[in-house]
Amino acid sequence: MAEPEAPRGPSIRKIPEGDTHERLVCADCGYVQYDNPRIVVGAVCSFEDRLLLCRRAINPRKGFWVFPAGYLELNEAAHEGAAREVCEEAGAEARLGELLAVYTIARLSQVQLIYRAHLPSAALDPGVESAEAKLFRWEEIPWDDLAFPTVHWALRHHREVRGLSDFPPRGNPPGESADYLKKV
Repeated sequence: MAEPEAPRGPSIRKIPEGDTHERLVCADCGYVQYDNPRIVVGAVCSFEDRLLLCRRAINPRKGFWVFPAGYLELNEAAHEGAAREVCEEAGAEARLGELLAVYTIARLSQVQLIYRAHLPSAALDPGVESAEAKLFRWEEIPWDDLAFPTVHWALRHHREVRGLSDFPPRGNPPGESADYLKKV
């Protein structure tokens, strides 16, 4: 007796009825697979007059500096994910504050939600994704060694709103898409 054929699953690219985008669709049952943007959460953390940066121990941009950030997990609130990333990457407890910025990186299908946070202590213990974690004064930030345009943006946006408790979240700077890295 022949083995029954396994379901094929979403394998046909087409625009489903009532939709506007091409998607993978299952020919057997009509299931539509939606590939939606990934949400990145992170925090620009301060302790006294210094800002937390982590040197990446993983690719992409291994060896370059970032603020703690990563993908939001399923069933996780955005602010909880940002605090988790600070703990995982810097071994620090973050007290999250206001939403600092919402960045859109269309070519990567990413939406980044970046919070402002305070560290109650200077104690850091970098996790496996970080080669080191360090607190920098503004003039000490390794601008030429920052990993991504959004790191530049978030640090500048954090500086713009320092001392304020009520401000609208920042977005991509005018004309910026994060497709390339500009010097600060």
